[in-house]
Amino acid sequence: SNLFFVQLGFGVDQHGDRTDATKACVRAVRNAIEFNSIPGVITHIPGGRHEMLIHLKLGIPKESRVDVLEIAKVFPYGKLLPIQVELGGLEFHSGRVVEELGDSDDVGICCVACVSIGYNDDSGKGGTQDDHSGSVHKVFNTKDGY
Repeated sequence: SNLFFVQLGFGVDQHGDRTDATKACVRAVRNAIEFNSIPGVITHIPGGRHEMLIHLKLGIPKESRVDVLEIAKVFPYGKLLPIQVELGGLEFHSGRVVEELGDSDDVGICCVACVSIGYNDDSGKGGTQDDHSGSVHKVFNTKDGY
């Protein structure tokens, strides 16, 4: 596929159940996409925004879970590929406990999101294998003037 856009974001949840990373992940995804405007999607991606492919990779703290159906609601259009969830967030001490917000300790969590959009290339030209993620997309080297 052709990679069109890559953006990173992070999200924090300082209160409640630290084993549920959903709120922090929603915030991370929104952080990655909410300050961007990509009007070129309509003309550069065949089929426009309804045919664009969305790949989401989340980094969450160990022993955390995430509700991927809740995360999917963040995207108003496009075709969301299976969400990839990996160990890669962190826990931290906030120094305060607010029982009214569901805290049982002072631990908060931070999650990261990588949102990539692109489209399938039906031209048969293929792509270059990315050794880190296993995905196939065109990879450009800055030595080539890109």
